[in-house]
Amino acid sequence: MLIDSHCHLNYKGLVEEQPAVLARARARGVTGMLNIATREREWDAIIATAEREPDVWASVGIHPHEADAHPDVDTARLVAVAAHPRVIGIGETGLDYYYDHSDRARQQASFRAHIAASRMTGLPLIIHTRDAEADTAAILTEEMEQGVFPALIHCFTASAEFAAKALELGLFISISGIVTFKNATALQATAATLPADRLLIETDAPFLAPVPHRGKTGEPAFVADTAAFLAKLRGEDVADLMERTAHNFFRLFGKAA
Repeated sequence: MLIDSHCHLNYKGLVEEQPAVLARARARGVTGMLNIATREREWDAIIATAEREPDVWASVGIHPHEADAHPDVDTARLVAVAAHPRVIGIGETGLDYYYDHSDRARQQASFRAHIAASRMTGLPLIIHTRDAEADTAAILTEEMEQGVFPALIHCFTASAEFAAKALELGLFISISGIVTFKNATALQATAATLPADRLLIETDAPFLAPVPHRGKTGEPAFVADTAAFLAKLRGEDVADLMERTAHNFFRLFGKAA
């Protein structure tokens, strides 16, 4: 098995040739893809893709960049849509202080609304965090004390200290094609030591195409390249890493299983 735990099949660059994108992924051994939502207007199309394709699942959520534009998407709305049988996750959500496209207080409020939806549904929370380690860790710690919920940090690029905190809170960590970049030495050091039972892999397609595809539109087929690099980095057999990360995916996203 080989799972792309985070991609955007309905984004420009992939949606125009979605059947071909899916065929190329399957040809490289990809057996499942989680198609991630970032705006409410995407939800119907993302769910429709999951209804049509048996190896594709959907999430519902609001990216922190979009928090200002979605003040009415609250916990109740997320919970209602997440009842769909093909929706297996809540997000992506979180905090992004690098671009500050939305007010930080609004991002935090949206993040907490998603956490509540995760707690109520039991569906994993898909977390984006950039330049916001302290606040992300503080909110997660505080919210876990109010009641635990399953979660992962997607496209992990944060510090080793943040990784340790996420693991302490019971989270999974997903590694993207960034780990293959020449300048990603700190991330490579962290990825090499992550616990095998908490590790997932992703593309974040159409973004972040890994080596040897730098400069191209990312697509789920490339998760095989990230898996190969990560296995070599960790001194593991690539087939074993693919199988283990797929197993971890189904442990976390139990509704998909």
